[in-house]
Amino acid sequence: MEPSEPNPPDSSQLPNTLGALRSSGWTSRTVKEELRTNAIARIRSGSPLFPQVLGYEDTVLPQFEHAVLAGHDVILLGERGQAKTRMIRALTGLLDEWMPIIAGSEINDDPFTPVSRYARDLVAEHGEGTRIDWVHRDARYGEKLATPDTSIADLIGEVDPIKVAEGRYLSDELTLHYGLVPRTNRGVFAINELPDLAERIQVGLLNVLEERDVQIRGYRIRLPLDVILVASANPEDYTNRGRMITPLKDRFGAQIRTHYPLDVETEIAIADQEAQLADDVDVPDFMKDIVATFTHLARQSSHINQRSGVSVRLTVANLETLVAAATRRSLRLGEGEAVPRVSDLDSLIASTAGKIEVEALEEDREAEVVDHLLRSSILMVFKERVSGTVISEIVDAFDGDMVANAGDDLPTSSYTELLNHIAPLATAVDDLTEGQTSGSSTSAGVQASAVELILEGLHLTKRLNKDAVGGRASYRARA
Repeated sequence: MEPSEPNPPDSSQLPNTLGALRSSGWTSRTVKEELRTNAIARIRSGSPLFPQVLGYEDTVLPQFEHAVLAGHDVILLGERGQAKTRMIRALTGLLDEWMPIIAGSEINDDPFTPVSRYARDLVAEHGEGTRIDWVHRDARYGEKLATPDTSIADLIGEVDPIKVAEGRYLSDELTLHYGLVPRTNRGVFAINELPDLAERIQVGLLNVLEERDVQIRGYRIRLPLDVILVASANPEDYTNRGRMITPLKDRFGAQIRTHYPLDVETEIAIADQEAQLADDVDVPDFMKDIVATFTHLARQSSHINQRSGVSVRLTVANLETLVAAATRRSLRLGEGEAVPRVSDLDSLIASTAGKIEVEALEEDREAEVVDHLLRSSILMVFKERVSGTVISEIVDAFDGDMVANAGDDLPTSSYTELLNHIAPLATAVDDLTEGQTSGSSTSAGVQASAVELILEGLHLTKRLNKDAVGGRASYRARA
C-alpha cells in the first residue's frame, strides 16, 4: 500500500530562510547519525523498529538493528516473500519527519553544506536570505529494481541534452541530469535483486559505498553524497552464480540472511495481517492451520523446487481464495453465513499453481502434488486437534448402513441434522470448535466446517471409507 500524502508543515512554525534556520538551532546530521539517534530513542522506549515485520524478532531484526546502530550499509539475502523490501522501506520511519533543503534543489542539498552547483550559487547570491523548503521523510526514499538493462545514467546521472540545447556548455555542471542515487541524497536508497545488475554497472556503485561520492562521465566533478544503501538479493544468485562482484560485496558493512516463518503460528499471524478478507466471513482456526501447514509442508517437499522458495504470499493467497470459495458457496445456497470447509480446499489449486515450481518430468503433475500436500495438511491438523478417545466412538457409530454426506453443495442444515444423529460426532465438534466464537454458542457454519474436518480426518487415518464424485463425498464404515 502506498503511503498517504503527508500534510505539509506549518510554514509559520518552521524556518523558511537560511538565516532563520541557523537561528533556530537546527543542526545538520548525516543520514546514518539520524537513523542511529532515532533508533536509540525507539529501543529505549521499547517500541519496535519494524512493527509490521513478524517472525524475525529473535533472528533477523536484532542483526538489522545492529547494522543501523553501527551505521552500516546492508544487503539482505533471502528467497522471495521474506519481507526484505518491507524492512528496507520501514527504514524511513527512523528518519526525522521533516528535513530542510535548499529550495529547488534536485538532490536535497543541506542548507549548511550544499554540494550541487545550483545550491552553492543560490547561497552565494542570497546568503542568509536563501529560501528553505522542507521535505517529508517519505520523499527521502529511493528504490530501483535491478534489471540487466539498468544503466549508469539511471543510477548516477548523464548529460541532459535539453539543457545543452538551451545554450549551456558541456563543461557546465548545470547540464547534468541527476540519477536516482544523487536524487536520494540525505536519504535511503534501495536496490532490489542487486546481482541482476550488469557487472560494469555494479562497479559504478563502488564509490557510492566507500568514498560516498559519484563521478559523472565526461565531467571533472566530485559530488559528495550522504546516502545509506540497502540491497536485497536471492542467495542462489549471490552465492552460486557469482554475479555480484567481490569489491561490491566487500563494501557492505552487514550481510543479513532472512528466512521464512519458523512455525505455523507465525505464518498464520502474517496471513491475518496481510490477507484482504471479507468482514462477514468467519474462518475457524483449524482451517487457518490447514492453509499454513500446507505452506510449511510445501517448503519441505522434495517434489517442489526449494531454490526458488515457497513464499508467505502462498499462505495469504490461499487464505483469500478459501474465503472466496466459502462466500461463493453461501451465495449459491442462499445462506447468510460463510464459513470455509474442507470441501472448499480444492479451490486452492488455482492460487497455488503460480507460486510453487514442481520438479517432475511428467506433465500435469502439479495438481497431484498439491492434492497430496493438502491431504497431508488436513491429516496433521486432525491429529493435533481431535483426541483419540472420541474417534473410536464416532467410528463405532458408523457400524451398519450409516452414511454421512459432505460437499460444497450441501447446506449447513445438513450437517446440523448429522450432529443430531451421531452424538459422539457432536462431542468432537464441541471440543474442536471451543473458543472459535466470542458468543455463548458456536455458529452452525463453524460446526459444519468442523464436521467436514473430522470426517476427512477419519478417512485419511483409514477409519472410514470415502466415495467421492465431483464436489460430493460420502463417508461410511470400512468393510
